[in-house]
Amino acid sequence: MKKVWFTILTLVYLEHSMRVGSAPICAYGQAGCLLPSLAELFDRVIQHSSRMHGISSDLHSEFEQYFLPSKNLIGKRKCHTYGILTPDDKENAQRIGREQLTEVILRLLGAWGDPMSQFYQSMSEDQDQDFNHYSSNKALEVGDMVHELRDGVSKMAERMKLLGVLDNTVGFISPESFVPLSGISFYKRGELRSMDHHDLLSCFRRDSNKVKNYLQILKCTTLPGLDC
Repeated sequence: MKKVWFTILTLVYLEHSMRVGSAPICAYGQAGCLLPSLAELFDRVIQHSSRMHGISSDLHSEFEQYFLPSKNLIGKRKCHTYGILTPDDKENAQRIGREQLTEVILRLLGAWGDPMSQFYQSMSEDQDQDFNHYSSNKALEVGDMVHELRDGVSKMAERMKLLGVLDNTVGFISPESFVPLSGISFYKRGELRSMDHHDLLSCFRRDSNKVKNYLQILKCTTLPGLDC
């Protein structure tokens, strides 16, 4: 009888172990999910930001080659995110603290959701089918990535708060609160010319690179010693 019970308990334990081992990883530990570590969350958003910046650089290069063979035609419009104060080097980014750096990242990402959606819509309506066929999919992808990355950074910030490494003062940030309305309305008018597209892509390439670098710095200041 004891041997039978031992066999049953062994089978139950093995079944439970298999379920736990195959459980999907998710951010908030819903039923059947394993909570990823903070280091894993950082790795995910950093990888996502690196891919986003890579696609933004590709789009910018393709646009310049196709529409702007002369460097003299490059526009000089001020980026709509100029009102967001950002550290200009690694030392300053490390000096401002985790809370402020996290807010800068969220502000930049929040400021690019609508403009990139508008850019994709404008490219979809463009009559130049050759370039549209070549790059519109990338424009759609990178627009989605902006929203996904902002959601990912927001969830990571919530985990940091729970672990006590980030103050509760970091919360939801409305893009309109930190970006000049003139910049937002310009991209919402739906009358973007080739030069406007180029300026937008130049600004987005710059800001996506900032986000990528800031996330890496935030990881190193939060979790020192992990590939820093």
